[in-house]
Amino acid sequence: MKLLIVSPHFPPINAPDHQRVRMALPYFKKFGWEPVVLAVKPEHVEGVHDSFLAQTLPPDLQVVWSNALSAKWTRRFGIGSLAYRAWGHLKRAGDALLQREKFDLIFFSTTQFPLTALGPRWKKLFNVPYVLDFQDPWFSDYYKHHPERRPPGGKVKYQLSNILAKRLEPLVVREAKHIICVSAAYPKMLNRRYPDVSLDRFTTLPFGAVESDFEFLRANPLAQKQFDPRDGKRHWVYVGRGGNDMAVSLKAFFLALKQVFATQPELHNKLRIHFIGTDYAPHGRGTKTVEPLAAEFGLGDIMSEGTDRIPYFEALQCLLDADALFIPGSDDAGYTASKTYPYILARKPLLAVFHEESSVVEVLNNTRAGTVVSFKQEDSLETVVNKILATGWLQNRIVPETDWSAFERYTACEMSRRLCEAFGQTSDEN
Repeated sequence: MKLLIVSPHFPPINAPDHQRVRMALPYFKKFGWEPVVLAVKPEHVEGVHDSFLAQTLPPDLQVVWSNALSAKWTRRFGIGSLAYRAWGHLKRAGDALLQREKFDLIFFSTTQFPLTALGPRWKKLFNVPYVLDFQDPWFSDYYKHHPERRPPGGKVKYQLSNILAKRLEPLVVREAKHIICVSAAYPKMLNRRYPDVSLDRFTTLPFGAVESDFEFLRANPLAQKQFDPRDGKRHWVYVGRGGNDMAVSLKAFFLALKQVFATQPELHNKLRIHFIGTDYAPHGRGTKTVEPLAAEFGLGDIMSEGTDRIPYFEALQCLLDADALFIPGSDDAGYTASKTYPYILARKPLLAVFHEESSVVEVLNNTRAGTVVSFKQEDSLETVVNKILATGWLQNRIVPETDWSAFERYTACEMSRRLCEAFGQTSDEN
């Protein structure tokens, strides 16, 4: 079966939304699919380049590259999104490819959601069904219920994006043959919005753990530039996005840590906490959302926040060089952090603070790969602080005794098998 994968961000670009595709590419043929990737040329994509990422791709992979409008030109008109800059070029490249080659299925795996509107077009013109990958919500009312928080890109761009999503999402979702969701909350949300789209058209599938990335890094060691692991300090690390929706977990962490310092002042002197790559904005344009909270609790002297994204393998090296790892979670119950798996594979003391309905809680509890503190929406900050202190992790940095047999179900190979199984069900219906 031949599979066209639409992934505008693609190696050597370092972007979270191509990770499902990248992890599955080595396994597609094993499970009966011949992949072809349609992507945007790296020179037209804003973001961090990581040459190591391209080296992890199958050597015989066919990638069809599309152009896009220059961001330097479109930003004069307030447009920076790759979805809008690449729309016309990607449409023409896809049209030509589908005319030239026979495909059994199209898989949109991207958070550049407006591009998924090409699905109904290609289905109509070329009679090829498509599958969607919801890694984040497209239309979202999260910030409507949290007006005090600034949405990514600002309120104006957020509102415009939501207006477009409200117009496009119904057609794209209803016409899709199947929908993959990274969080179990998304099928329920979409089914409530579109009752005619039955729940059996959804598969909940988190990203998988790419064990080979750590094997690659051990064979190709690099020096990360974020901190010096040999300076005699204890370095705790978080690599990933920040945001106002993480305020509960971050405030509770900082307040609990401040209380520990009262009884262990020597830890304060030795400890340095690094928050790395906390904003998706282009280089130098990010907004700090963690550092102000640390300063609020008088901890600004021991922590640093870098908003710029860093290369993927440098991020993994930071995890390996850390003395301990921390993952703050969102107060959005549907939020799931794909970064959890690299944290587990780094085999370090790990503390995660997440909403109780997040899939991260289940993963860490099932694998015993770290200490997880879960909170309810109605929990007070004091309640979450007490839960963190009760674990004893801040005082002792508990080394996990990971159940690696339980972890097998979360590996890239197993997740890819389940993804192809969903593809197979789709093709059987045609």
